[in-house]
Amino acid sequence: MTRIGSSHAADHDPLEGVTQTLDRTAAAFVSQLTSGLSPVTMTLAYLDWIAHLAISPGKQVQLSTKAMRKVGRIANYAIRRAGDAEAAPAIEPLPQDRRFADPAWTRQPFDLIAQAFLLNQQWWHAATTGIGGVSQHHEDMVSFAARQLLDVFAPTNFLATNPVLQRKIVETGGQCLVEGARHWWEDAQRLGRGEPPVGSEQFVVGETVAATPGKVVYRNDLIELIQYSPTTETVHPEPILIVPAWIMKYYILDLSPDNSLVRWLVGEGHTVFMISWHNPGSADRDLDMDDYRRLGPLAALDAIQAITGSDKVHGLGYCLGGTLLAITAAAMARDKDERLATLTLLAAQTEFSEPGELGLFIDEAQLNLLENMMWSRGTLDSGQMGGAFQILRSNDLIWSRILATYLMGEREEMSDLMAWNADGTRMPYAMHSQYLRQLFLGDDLAEGRFKVEGRAITLSALRQPMFVVGTERDHVAPWRSVHKIHWLTSAAIRFVLTSGGHNAGIVSEPGHAHRQFHVATRPLDGPALDPDDWLEQAETKDSSWWLEWGRWLAEHSSERIAPPSMGQADGAYRPLCDAPGHYVMER
Repeated sequence: MTRIGSSHAADHDPLEGVTQTLDRTAAAFVSQLTSGLSPVTMTLAYLDWIAHLAISPGKQVQLSTKAMRKVGRIANYAIRRAGDAEAAPAIEPLPQDRRFADPAWTRQPFDLIAQAFLLNQQWWHAATTGIGGVSQHHEDMVSFAARQLLDVFAPTNFLATNPVLQRKIVETGGQCLVEGARHWWEDAQRLGRGEPPVGSEQFVVGETVAATPGKVVYRNDLIELIQYSPTTETVHPEPILIVPAWIMKYYILDLSPDNSLVRWLVGEGHTVFMISWHNPGSADRDLDMDDYRRLGPLAALDAIQAITGSDKVHGLGYCLGGTLLAITAAAMARDKDERLATLTLLAAQTEFSEPGELGLFIDEAQLNLLENMMWSRGTLDSGQMGGAFQILRSNDLIWSRILATYLMGEREEMSDLMAWNADGTRMPYAMHSQYLRQLFLGDDLAEGRFKVEGRAITLSALRQPMFVVGTERDHVAPWRSVHKIHWLTSAAIRFVLTSGGHNAGIVSEPGHAHRQFHVATRPLDGPALDPDDWLEQAETKDSSWWLEWGRWLAEHSSERIAPPSMGQADGAYRPLCDAPGHYVMER
């Protein structure tokens, strides 16, 4: 007697491939319409919030009371303000909120408008947080959505309620609106043609940025390896390998001559090698994290060892490149490969349980949409990633820019950092899916489940000295998340928390005004401190963290010797062309 389900033919569904393709295509279409945001996730978050609020009478009473108190506060302020132009405000903006900084916002009735908005904003924060039963992810999403809506309807965005804009129109006789319209048309045309923003043309790769002299000494399908020309008679024998993120181009670390980390390192007597990543297209859709590890840092280390003859290399990884370097180092430690003398991680996460506001875009439903959009294209475009980062700081990067550029007619002057930020790249489907699913969503690296060549790796195997940098205002890699490397390895760690954000905090050349950092060293096998406890104990210094890192590198380097040759005269690593090479030019 044949049992149901025992036939192999019965297990095969001839429509499976067709139905999967249909589902993927539909999800990719939805993702295009919603810019990768899952309407299902947003709906579930809203229902979770509103349903639990509906069954929380205490919270309802609290919110009602808060609303009445805030009405009382604005009324009290209005009465006091009527008799005293210097009356203390009912509420102060958050320190990072500069929208109401102009003195024009202290005049009536605009002061009342601003105060009412800030009190309303405060009430909505209370309304979307602290409700029992709502999952943390859903609470974060609802609170974030409320902030976005409030930012849209902020009084700064409208002519009738913005005294600064009104003053500008009067002062210019309306010419600012004409200039703003011209800026909008110019930007719209450039966007339609796929051209970079106005002013980017003054920052030419290889001439004004990414201009430190050097040679491309190795190239494969994924990287070009740049060796920079020495500028000192002697150098430390241990070269430095820099592994930048491939979410953007490498020259964030080699911007203009006066703020180039590469140029500074060369001037300090180091032999510097830089990975320049290929900008993937749809044909590269199947490149995964292991391809990036093998063809990136590992291939680069082989080349560096052959060129310099050094058995030891200082490794530096920035952002996603730092995560890849940590993975590479852990796999090397597992395999008894001891070529990495030290590790420097700049704004790089190795533990993803608290990824900051980027976590808003990472859950199963969001990943399903994003993966299917990448499946249909083969890559994730830089515009998609840039849009997510802009939403996280919509006050500064969207609405304030629209107000200044298109209404007040004041275009912000282009900087090297802004031009670099506009020079985006793509992410291959397989790699980015693996990165988001295994690291962001699963936290596999921190929890010992991430596999390299079929075997798990652990960051606890890292024993070389580490220099780790977090930045105070980082929306991409929050410093408290970066700090968790202390809990994953017992290696000696000098941790630096520097002023600035994810990019500007790293580009912090000596002499840069208003730079400050906190620093403390955890010895080998020493205890790991909570981030806030660490901050209390850390030393504060008013200067560039580059100087601290330079001293640390010198401590872990040998006596100087003559510089190595640029590549090999003959063999596999002959110089191929001048820096910055070809891959950085790919669009």
